[in-house]
Amino acid sequence: MRLTAKAAALTVLPSCVWRLVIAVGIPVGWGAETDLHHSNFPGWFSFHLLGLSAFQECLGLLTLGLVQRWGEAVPHWVPRIGGGRIPPLVAVVPATLGALAVTWITVDGALSWHDIMAANPGGPTDGFGYWYFTLSYAPLLLWGPLLAIVTTGYWRRRRIHG
Repeated sequence: MRLTAKAAALTVLPSCVWRLVIAVGIPVGWGAETDLHHSNFPGWFSFHLLGLSAFQECLGLLTLGLVQRWGEAVPHWVPRIGGGRIPPLVAVVPATLGALAVTWITVDGALSWHDIMAANPGGPTDGFGYWYFTLSYAPLLLWGPLLAIVTTGYWRRRRIHG
């Protein structure tokens, strides 16, 4: 289960790296008529891409809490509630909703990927930029199912062992 949680957390990394590459101004195939053209970076929009990547990484890393001690008990350094047990549903409900949402969003995106790319003027439709973009987002298809597996394991473990 620990390996599955680590794999789930790693699925977000390639798309975050893709955003970071754009944020520093490295050309990745976006045309001059798009907001993602390298001439617009670095700039203020870089902070948006960095923030989005940080947020996505934090969500991905939360998966690890389902197989770690900090996912079962509040850390001792937290005032007043430190050391207290976390009720299983406090983790299971958001993790389940997250797994369902991520699965739906990524599958929907994958099914319409070509149409989205074709409708985006200036977006990469072939060559390196297209494949780099596509391969950076493809691992996200695994995030929802892997999170669902880890969530199920957490629920079963906590239900049996308290």
